[in-house]
Amino acid sequence: MKNKLKITTKINLLITAWLLIILLLVNTIVYLLFMKTTVNMEEQILRQKAHDIIKEHAVSDTLKLPKDYLQYYISDHSYIRIIDSEHKVIDEAGNDRNLMKDVKPKFTKKEQAKLFAMHEHQNLVVRVPINQHGKTAGTLEIGELLSGLEARKDILISVMASVTGISVILSFFAGRWLSNIIMRPISSIISTMEEIEQSGVPKKILIKNETKDELQQMASTFNRMISKLQESIEKQRQFVSDASHELKTPLTVIISFVNLLRRHGTKDEGLTKDAIESIYSEANRMQSLTKSMLELAGSEHPGTIALEPLDLALLCKSVLKQLQRVYKRSIQLHEEASSLMIEANENQIKQVIIILLDNALKYSSGKIEIFLQVQENMAALRIKDYGIGIPASELDNIFERFYRVDKARSRKTGGTGLGLSIAKNIVSLHLGEIHIKSKENSGTEVTVLLPLASSPGSTHSQEM
Repeated sequence: MKNKLKITTKINLLITAWLLIILLLVNTIVYLLFMKTTVNMEEQILRQKAHDIIKEHAVSDTLKLPKDYLQYYISDHSYIRIIDSEHKVIDEAGNDRNLMKDVKPKFTKKEQAKLFAMHEHQNLVVRVPINQHGKTAGTLEIGELLSGLEARKDILISVMASVTGISVILSFFAGRWLSNIIMRPISSIISTMEEIEQSGVPKKILIKNETKDELQQMASTFNRMISKLQESIEKQRQFVSDASHELKTPLTVIISFVNLLRRHGTKDEGLTKDAIESIYSEANRMQSLTKSMLELAGSEHPGTIALEPLDLALLCKSVLKQLQRVYKRSIQLHEEASSLMIEANENQIKQVIIILLDNALKYSSGKIEIFLQVQENMAALRIKDYGIGIPASELDNIFERFYRVDKARSRKTGGTGLGLSIAKNIVSLHLGEIHIKSKENSGTEVTVLLPLASSPGSTHSQEM
């Protein structure tokens, strides 16, 4: 809960701080533009007034104007001066003594405008040269206290401060609302994880609203992960249950014969021989079952598999040669090409071939055929026998672990029900497919499809 509050607070503060920075930046720009525009307007008005005075009434050589003439142009809190080249005031009119006293007269040959603060007020002074006989004889100086600017500036600052304050408050609550929305699915995930931690039982997140955003994607991904975890746990539970069941039978047989020997001893040679043979047979079956289970576990969690160019036809011939020596059976190989290159792990593909041929040998007595061909840019390996076949109702279950069509018959042939599961896992890891077609009392055909090796000059990559 503390982490939730910290993240929510961070989001809230970040949004509020970012908005405050933006508002301060915008307010500063607005204030500067307002001051510049307003001062420029006031400056243009004073410049125009100075030019009007000089244009409408010609100034004498002594720079004198009619009496009280300047007074006509005086506005509130302003003054007008005529200054000679010696910086002396020739004529002056005004109604702001403080302003007239603080601003020193200045002669200039170029138009000037100056804004300065005095007595906590903004003041503007404009100086325009008076030209006579081709030269500058004096300067007309107009000064004015910008009282309207101060009032408008105060209003602007008040408005911006109010807007900024209200925006920050609204941003704070909006940020809080937004952070709660963002944290809701995350909080749900945390809560679900805590429940899983306490109970040890995987549980999915309840998605109430379809928002179709990254948060829902995160929750959906979590649920898919939980589904896979539940499936894995169920498979593990089923594997342990099946393995326990499979190991129970040979152990029961072994214990029974051991107890029989303990009760009757070893005087009866026939009984002793039968007991030893049975114990040996069941021990071998346990060893075979344990080996198959280890191979199955390895095929499900292989880690990194080293893939190398492999001639599938050459590998089939090698396996065929070994099996024919042992079983003395007719196994025919039909190949479209003398070479069929794939990229695979040789030991694992060899294991698949042996598993499929071993099943064909166990459940058929006639000939077995192997077909090698190219099928839709895939290397196709088909193994066909003409034995007892598989009932159609059982075909959907044959890749399940420990599944056997006829358990009694499988025990006679030494089957564990793990071979096809191992083969399917290996083929899947090589990005291939395995399919089985069978008809009871007619035979079985298994097809394995594996990607062909890349052509020369091209690149091939595969993730495991």
